[in-house]
Amino acid sequence: MNGAVEAANKNIKKIIQKMVKTYKDWHEMLPFALHGYRTVVRTSTRATPFSLVYGMEAILPVEVEIPSLRVLMVVKLEEAEWVQTRLDQLNLNEEKRMTALC
Repeated sequence: MNGAVEAANKNIKKIIQKMVKTYKDWHEMLPFALHGYRTVVRTSTRATPFSLVYGMEAILPVEVEIPSLRVLMVVKLEEAEWVQTRLDQLNLNEEKRMTALC
């Protein structure tokens, strides 16, 4: 597991180094860079770090402005349906985590 953490830190360090060279106010762009890093599928796990932590894919900023089908479906669910859907997502997420670890 330490190797995975070191690899992630190495990638984040590279991102920050490029941002420091590119942007004068790089610290203001950091949340966007981290969002991008966390929402890219990793070949080793076949999942995004975000989905492994939260059990669903991240809603992209553009999906807030222009709602995607996924966002519209969540908004129209009844509370009981939403709870059941979320529980199913969490169970599936746990399975994905276990698969990624093995």
